[in-house]
Amino acid sequence: MEQLLVHCANAIESNDATLAQQILWVLNNIAPPDGDSNQRLTRAFLRALVARAAKIGTCKLLAGMANAYCTLAIDTHKFSLIELAGFVDLTPWHRFGFTAANAAMLEAIEGYSSVHIVDLSITHCMQIPTLIDAIANRFEVTPLIKLTVAGTTEDIPPMLALSYEELGSKLINFARSRNVIMEFRVVPSSYTDGFSSLIEQLRVQNLVYTESGEALVINCQMSLHYIPEEALSSIIPYSFEYSSCMSSLRTMFLKSLRSLDPTIVVLVDEDVDLISNNFVCRLRSAFNYLWIPYDTVDTCLPRGSKQRQWYEADICWKIENVIGHEGLQRVERLESRSMWVQRMRNANFRSISLGEDAVSEVKTLLGEYSAGWGLKKEEEDHLVLTWKGHNVVFATAWISA
Repeated sequence: MEQLLVHCANAIESNDATLAQQILWVLNNIAPPDGDSNQRLTRAFLRALVARAAKIGTCKLLAGMANAYCTLAIDTHKFSLIELAGFVDLTPWHRFGFTAANAAMLEAIEGYSSVHIVDLSITHCMQIPTLIDAIANRFEVTPLIKLTVAGTTEDIPPMLALSYEELGSKLINFARSRNVIMEFRVVPSSYTDGFSSLIEQLRVQNLVYTESGEALVINCQMSLHYIPEEALSSIIPYSFEYSSCMSSLRTMFLKSLRSLDPTIVVLVDEDVDLISNNFVCRLRSAFNYLWIPYDTVDTCLPRGSKQRQWYEADICWKIENVIGHEGLQRVERLESRSMWVQRMRNANFRSISLGEDAVSEVKTLLGEYSAGWGLKKEEEDHLVLTWKGHNVVFATAWISA
């Protein structure tokens, strides 16, 4: 099926509407929406190819075929807190990063009376209750926790049917129930400009609190790949202190973080390269990675369940963004672990080991799930979540070099 998708992609890129239509017809017949995991994966790529074909060149003729093959509008769900917690718990995809990060952060904040956590995650603070629990259990005298989140206006799955103000109130109440004092703040900021307003706020705060010995923790959970990686001269205006027209927002963001001298930076993301400007190369990479969530969902959710529909709709959104969009609209720009490691080193960060506590906690977590999930250590003791031996998500921790 991958080869058929590649042939179709090449036909679309060469504006061969007739060949593209023929291949799409074949794909439509061999990839039913209620088929096995590989068929559903192929169906999602079919949808994305139709979306792309309908936008470009002579293949606009294919726009009329869209409804025949699939509904182009992806029905992404807005989750309640309980639904989102269930979504996150389905597989260790997110919980792996939460668990590894919490272990690293707990060790880093030892001895601090005040801890400022900047949570850059796509799961709307779902990690924080377990971190609060761990802090309450570990420390006799719990530190003051200041939690800052970036209030983005962009809709990226999973989406939450709750304002951050309401979310913050619930987190503060939960922390109070565990005898942890917590402050919550939302800074309107967007990945599209490299979280520049958040960085500026942190820079001002850093001047105020550096002398007080407050720990600064930056928790990046599957969010940094949304920051554009093109050279700054080719995209939107920027205002970073370390900017250069030959640098990317991604580079400038990391250098700005380094200038804040954080106590620890945790970087967790999906281990795949989807930044190629070559559309067909991107398709191959995405197909050979995104079979994993379709495969794993078969182990935990029955066909026809609403949870499964929501889960697969979010994967479809990602596939359509990778395949069907270009320019600033293509926000799913994942990079491999090795590429992020090089970026962090270039920004003058030094990797630190995710120790035995992290490994033990992750192994305990994986015991709750299907036997297909695994854990491996890469160089510098980076942790990698695997599914049937294939890399899925990596977790790394960094301090200033």
